[in-house]
Amino acid sequence: MAGDFSFDIVSDFDRQELVNAVDQTHREMKQRYDLKSTNSTLDLEKDALVIVAPADITLRAILDVLESKMIRRDLDLKILDAGPVEQASGGNVRQRFSLKRGITQDLAKQITKLIKESVPKARAQIQGDAVRVSSKSKDDLQKVIQTVRQQEYDVPIQYQNYR
Repeated sequence: MAGDFSFDIVSDFDRQELVNAVDQTHREMKQRYDLKSTNSTLDLEKDALVIVAPADITLRAILDVLESKMIRRDLDLKILDAGPVEQASGGNVRQRFSLKRGITQDLAKQITKLIKESVPKARAQIQGDAVRVSSKSKDDLQKVIQTVRQQEYDVPIQYQNYR
């Protein structure tokens, strides 16, 4: 295995960039005419974002601002898993967005199967919430990256530890 090259397929995001996007959204909520007197909140929890607003249209406006800030900071919108809009206290509405991180076992199996079918010389192993791909040829690894990029998954995919 000394002559092998490898990389990891992961699904992750930069939490600090998300914190910065939420902070910028807070600032814009305080300045925008249609949002500043609504007593709306945007809370970043450990593994979720929660928006509370007086009306559904205000909630959508806050979400739109947040998404634009996330895009500017190169955060993929696929990390947000929207929950249902529910009634909160005081006539407000609340929506919870779970933050997706890591590749599920089903998706990892799907990616491994795709790699084995498309690039037989490359080896793929599931390691926790990542997939390690190795091969003797860097060209095979490039083919794997191209093949995986052509697929559409419901989580953002990154390639790390390319050696």
